[in-house]
Amino acid sequence: MSAASLEVRQFDPSEAALWAELRTRLWPGAEPGELERVQGLMTYLGWGAWLEGQAVGFAELSLRPFANGCQGNPVPFLEGVWVDPAQRRGRVGAELLAACEGWALDAGYAELGSDAELDNAVSLQAHAAWGFEETERVVCLRKALA
Repeated sequence: MSAASLEVRQFDPSEAALWAELRTRLWPGAEPGELERVQGLMTYLGWGAWLEGQAVGFAELSLRPFANGCQGNPVPFLEGVWVDPAQRRGRVGAELLAACEGWALDAGYAELGSDAELDNAVSLQAHAAWGFEETERVVCLRKALA
């Protein structure tokens, strides 16, 4: 893949269905309408990557009121990155992240937050390669009341 053939840009409103469909590749259990639901709760921004006109990845930021390990608030939070398996390790993810970082810097933010499952070694390695530093580890717990 040549850098010239990869296009990375923020989704425009007419591409909401494409963004939602790409999300299901990262989060297969996502329910229809979930993107609209989360966008109604807080600000969500998405970027797509196209190679020869074909969507091959996306990245998504939210603006969270706070994020563990971050100093600012609100903080842009990398909710997810997905790259087509045939394009992985070809800089698509790095280019998507660069677009997110550029937006955050232009908007006046000094950091990005993110997270990964403790056993998701691929995600942890990708985050490290993108320059993220681990700030803490946490186990989330739940108790049903009914």
